Amino acid sequence: MDPHPPPALATALDLARRLVDSRYPGALSAVLGGSTARGRATATSDLDLVLLLPDGDVSRRETLRYEGRVTEVFAHTRAGLEEIFAADRASRRGTMLFLYAESVPVHDPHGHAAAFRAEARALVAAGPDPLTRKERDGTRYGLTDLLDDLADVQDRHEQLVLADRVLSSASILLTDHHRAWWGNGKWLPRRLTAADPVLGGALLRAHLTLAEHADPGPLTAIAQEILDLAGGPLREGYSSLWSEHGKNGE
Repeated sequence: MDPHPPPALATALDLARRLVDSRYPGALSAVLGGSTARGRATATSDLDLVLLLPDGDVSRRETLRYEGRVTEVFAHTRAGLEEIFAADRASRRGTMLFLYAESVPVHDPHGHAAAFRAEARALVAAGPDPLTRKERDGTRYGLTDLLDDLADVQDRHEQLVLADRVLSSASILLTDHHRAWWGNGKWLPRRLTAADPVLGGALLRAHLTLAEHADPGPLTAIAQEILDLAGGPLREGYSSLWSEHGKNGE
């Protein structure tokens, strides 16, 4: 760790240490992740604090306000972290993996956090689990259907909703094509352009064009190009169990 962190980070680390001492005195280790650790925090950013709990405790997520600062606490046991890391790879979002990989230590007397940070960095570099064939086909089918609807829709509200779903489904397929991480919310454009600056950037610009000018042409074209990378449109011949309805990009 930098012995002389930037002032904003130093202030956040001091607050995090006080929080751990007062609220989680039994924590075996603690790290600070998220935008604060990466130097991208804004005035309204919360703190992302990750704690290792003793065996026998319960892994959980808590939101609290400490000394006026909203803090998201991700607390886990050793066994719980193994399950979380596995779920992160399967979901392809890597939430906890990135929290650890891009974190700075707050409390680590036994080196647990250092080991978890190293493991997380290795797993992030290796990439997420690929989509299964069933997941990929489901996303292809969903995106094919969305593009058919986008070509016909006239209502502006419907068009905007469809555009958002096209962006999401196409980003799933593009990041999977590169065995790269995917994201929701603000992380979608960040992960998308990290995976493929050219096609990812084109997809985002096309989405913006539709939002600003009601022109679906560029979005349809780039989404089709991405769909072709994943095997092309899928309509007839596709089937899924009713219990799977709503999954795989639907």
